[in-house]
Amino acid sequence: MRHGNDPTKRFSDHADAYVRGRPGYPTAVIDQLRDWGALPDGAVVADIGAGTGISSALFLQAGYTVCGVEPNKAMREAAELRFAGTPLFASINGSAEATTLADASVDLIAASQAFHWFDPQATRAEWRRILKPGRQAALIWNDRELDATPFLVGYEALLQRFGTDYHQVNHKRIDVPIISTFFGTSPRIAAVPYVHRCDRAMLHSRLLSVSYVAKAGEAGFDAMMAALDALFDAHQQDGAIEFLYQTRIYCAPLAP
Repeated sequence: MRHGNDPTKRFSDHADAYVRGRPGYPTAVIDQLRDWGALPDGAVVADIGAGTGISSALFLQAGYTVCGVEPNKAMREAAELRFAGTPLFASINGSAEATTLADASVDLIAASQAFHWFDPQATRAEWRRILKPGRQAALIWNDRELDATPFLVGYEALLQRFGTDYHQVNHKRIDVPIISTFFGTSPRIAAVPYVHRCDRAMLHSRLLSVSYVAKAGEAGFDAMMAALDALFDAHQQDGAIEFLYQTRIYCAPLAP
């Protein structure tokens, strides 16, 4: 079933592929946020749009308490399974615009690979409510290199060919002026390189984790997967290919 542009339902059928195929985030993100004073010792982090817990894992591994806020049931349950028995993780059925968290209860709000799905005005009001005074928010994206290698050129061409509403939902439509308007100030910006190495099965899952390509049984699915396999065969080395990313971080307090 297709769910249009409703982000709370759009990924319901993609949780398993998300777990198997999506990249993590470099630990340099934690270092940068600490350097900026955004992650004090003992911080409580609200991970908004936490999905299956990929971004939550980054903060948990660094020793922080994480409230993983996720409106999609299938994605949220995947995170709950992943972090079962982890006392620093709390799973929250909420959204960016209505987190259900208490007033002034978190030290950092982080949204990784998610802000482009939010309603900015309602999100801003909610985030100002739950942030402790003087604390900050961070928007984080793994920004895939489009033409750094022949494989990446081919992968982008595949998305252009087989994607349904690829351009409409691409996070790259969110630029610095939009982000600055959201924060109410010019955020600090950093970018760190990141490499995600995939074997064939992971590459399949990576593609099928996105919401803008055909699913099994739909028109174009078989041709898309054949093209993906041909791309892998043409560029794999030692049974794997590499996605190259710049992980971009935007961080600031939310101005009144």
